[in-house]
Amino acid sequence: MAIKLLGILNITEDSFSDGGRYLEPAAAIARADYLATNGADIIDLGAASSNPDGKLVPADVEIARLTPVIAALRAKGVPVSVDSFSPEVQLWAVGQGADYINDVQGFRHAEIYGRLAASRARLIVMHAVQEGARAERIAIDPKDILDRVLTFFSRRLPLLEAAGIARDRLILDPGMGFFLGTDPEASYEVLRHLQTLKEAFSLPVLVSVSRKSFLRKITGKAPQEAGAATLAAELFAAAKGADYIRTHEPGALKDGLLVRRALAGPDRSLG
Repeated sequence: MAIKLLGILNITEDSFSDGGRYLEPAAAIARADYLATNGADIIDLGAASSNPDGKLVPADVEIARLTPVIAALRAKGVPVSVDSFSPEVQLWAVGQGADYINDVQGFRHAEIYGRLAASRARLIVMHAVQEGARAERIAIDPKDILDRVLTFFSRRLPLLEAAGIARDRLILDPGMGFFLGTDPEASYEVLRHLQTLKEAFSLPVLVSVSRKSFLRKITGKAPQEAGAATLAAELFAAAKGADYIRTHEPGALKDGLLVRRALAGPDRSLG
């Protein structure tokens, strides 16, 4: 399938690259429109930051932030993903008709699996070295990271399927940045071996590298200046078989993918 792009929209106070910019509904909706008209196939809405220094956000506040934006996007027929690790928010989102639920905890709340199974939403199941929601700083040997990712999915996916969630509704996200530990090499190691992950489970894979610290550590750039590094990593992920890419700037990535396809030649087999 062609690679699908998720445009990142953080309706938060403290997201690492754009916290506070889209808290007002009008600003969030305008940003969503920008993302949708500049290459995003899906808008990924997050109303609570998972970065190591982010604040805890009650479920009712998440829902209040998401409500007007989801309503506007649903009215326009734009596919919506809700990025939340709160089971209450996840259940609310499927009730609103969200097309995807994106959970950085990889759906650890088994008590809601039955209700997720009864929904139509696709589930983006993310691996993280942390047991909680925060991307807390944990040192992991990069040599061990791929095995950790594979072990996580080999344990979590059977639980989701046993609860009645169809396998074809699942998308795998290996995590990136602090979700893979404090050593930037862990993220590079997982990116190099995306095909191993795809082959192990025969499921689509999502990659989210946009503006992350492991890229900025090499370049010395601030988040807002990390566009070139982000695009390089995203195109590498595409070449390694990523099916979905979550990004702050879908327009640049869409153009890059178009050039990549042209360079592939007449068969146009690349995404």
